[in-house]
Amino acid sequence: MKRYWMILLIWIGTFFGLQAPIEAQTGKDQMTVIVEIEGDPYERKEYIETYHPFVQVEFVYDTLLNALALKGKREDLIQLSQQTFIKVMHYVQTYRVPEPIGSTAFEEIPSPELNIPYTGEGVKVGVIDTGIDYRHPDLKENYKGGYDVVEFDEDPMETMPEDGMPTIHGTHVSGIIAAKGKRTGVAPDAEIYGYRALGPGGFGTSVQVIAALEKAVEDGMDIINLSLGNSVNSPDWPTSVAVNKAIDMGVAVVIANGNDGPGKWTVSSPATAVNAISVGASIDEGIIPFLEIPLMDKRISLSPLSGSVPWDIQKPYKLLDGGLGKKPLSSLEGALVLMKRGEISFGEKAKNAEEAGARGVIIYNHNEETFQGGLDTEVSIPVVSVSREDGEWLIEHVIEKNEWVYPAYEEISNDIADFSSRGPVVVNWDIKPDLVAPGVNITSTIPDGQYESLQGTSMAAPYVAGTAALIKEAHPDWGPEKIKAALLTTALPLKKEDGSLYDPIVQGVGRIQPEKAIDPPFLVYNSRLTFGKLTEKENRKKISLFIENRDHITRRFTFDYPERQNGLVWRLPGTLYIPPGETEEIEIELKADSDRLEKGLHQGWLSINSQDQTIQLPYIFVHETADYPRAGGLDFSFLPLKPDEYRFQIYLPEGADQLVVELYDPDTLQYQKTLIEEEDVRSGMYTQIFKRNTLGLSGNYLMLARVLSGSEYDSVFSRIYIDHGGS
Repeated sequence: MKRYWMILLIWIGTFFGLQAPIEAQTGKDQMTVIVEIEGDPYERKEYIETYHPFVQVEFVYDTLLNALALKGKREDLIQLSQQTFIKVMHYVQTYRVPEPIGSTAFEEIPSPELNIPYTGEGVKVGVIDTGIDYRHPDLKENYKGGYDVVEFDEDPMETMPEDGMPTIHGTHVSGIIAAKGKRTGVAPDAEIYGYRALGPGGFGTSVQVIAALEKAVEDGMDIINLSLGNSVNSPDWPTSVAVNKAIDMGVAVVIANGNDGPGKWTVSSPATAVNAISVGASIDEGIIPFLEIPLMDKRISLSPLSGSVPWDIQKPYKLLDGGLGKKPLSSLEGALVLMKRGEISFGEKAKNAEEAGARGVIIYNHNEETFQGGLDTEVSIPVVSVSREDGEWLIEHVIEKNEWVYPAYEEISNDIADFSSRGPVVVNWDIKPDLVAPGVNITSTIPDGQYESLQGTSMAAPYVAGTAALIKEAHPDWGPEKIKAALLTTALPLKKEDGSLYDPIVQGVGRIQPEKAIDPPFLVYNSRLTFGKLTEKENRKKISLFIENRDHITRRFTFDYPERQNGLVWRLPGTLYIPPGETEEIEIELKADSDRLEKGLHQGWLSINSQDQTIQLPYIFVHETADYPRAGGLDFSFLPLKPDEYRFQIYLPEGADQLVVELYDPDTLQYQKTLIEEEDVRSGMYTQIFKRNTLGLSGNYLMLARVLSGSEYDSVFSRIYIDHGGS
């Protein structure tokens, strides 16, 4: 029952969208901030300890940042902030682990079995996540240490129920990499180090993530895994910059692409980092459940909730409407029940349905977004989710017409998971993900010596991190560039049912093939061909890629032209012969005829043939403009060092001709106030500070930001809270 108590607390937070404010993470009397400084950080630390004894220096950053983590009372920190050597407090972006997605498998998924004579021995892998239950029997042998940048100590234990909203994510990720016991990870002899950057409920900030990155680099990690993200699609967000710097210092960094698919532009920082290995989720093998309504030729896919028993319905059932699932419910004996999300938790809905005799529960969303969820209590009947559109269709065409639904199942393999976030990245139009890995129905370790099957790009990234550890053991002198090249050169592009390849922004170069990545005969560097933006004025771009022949023979390379496209001209090299041990630079040129080529996002594949194998290189470019989001990263929050001020920020990839920010009543949507109205806003992060006493508002509001750029219009919104008084 302890497991269900943990899941109860986890899902109370995720269901109601709770998040503690930054100050509350360290208590009312004490708070922790990270400030960027001028001068030697150790000299500044000594100064603070001498002249500001009530402020504690928790951590010194001198690798990726020149900064200090400070803990103390608000008034003491405000006094210290007047010192001239303190440049700025880093504005923070919230990071969190993606909501866990329930498994669709009927049986426990076996550990990966790789035909590789390497186990990751001697390779250090840092897991930046929610911590790790290093007492787990499958992890305790390989756990070697770490750090907690939430509590600033050397104990990166997962948040347990007695310490706040509990977490399981970091332990699950660690087991995929290096479990050694009942479960076997990809690299079962790798050394695991845990860096707890996300606290209770799986929440943290950019400063915590960067701090954990810095500590992991200082500790000499060979590989770092980050299965986390935020809402900003930006290549120059501070976390992305820090990731690239860590890679420059010799550490391979693997990052989950996110679970916000299947739409375009859904990848977020830090997976947007150019040099990182960003990972999407593929389906290795699985059985996907559906509902079928044969007379209407309709099939609806089902997503089991985390913590649910398997959906094993084998015969037709009547479907009844359970509303919001609140008591009292009429008898549901021998039927499936459809419920709407909202007001009470998923677990309470399921328990009420179980007590009313239902055979299974289907929950549909109350808005247009997709959702994943989990149960906060133990029930014996299966619980799944469907979209709002499918839920409303079931009410109109099945429940109101007294029809029955029929179970259906489909075996799938080597496919792309719908939830996997897609690229490209704004501004530089990079592909992302770099590749995909198994991320569906992945059974791994969770706290208290237990196991759970989850799915998400959070599960795909550690599969790649584990493979990178195997490569590092096989080639100790290889740095992050070669490790990434080995993974990408040997990946297998995945195909749709019609035989065509999935788009590059969906799968990158394709699905990881660990056995082939260990010792490839040749390596292709810069294999993701990102040409950026082509315009009438700048209609020609060149990209250089490099091929290294690791074989013992001279290899012959030829190029196949992509499928002919009106208005597009390629210039490719002729036949190449590269001797053993040599590296050849190759130039690929692309020219666009603006009068004949459609505007928008263009992507496809370029083939390289060498002896007995062909590899596919993905390419991408934007012609003139595309349907990318004009704004992201909307945030409105108080400044911990300046309690009478609020900071507004929004990320504008290419600036804006006009930016308008308005507040509305969240219940009636009645207009309240215009906060910002500006023209000709430059690209990047737009920030404005508001004095609390000048806002003239208090309470909950819906903030709407409208962005006009040329003829393109976009908008983003967020719920905010304004406290009108006090410090």
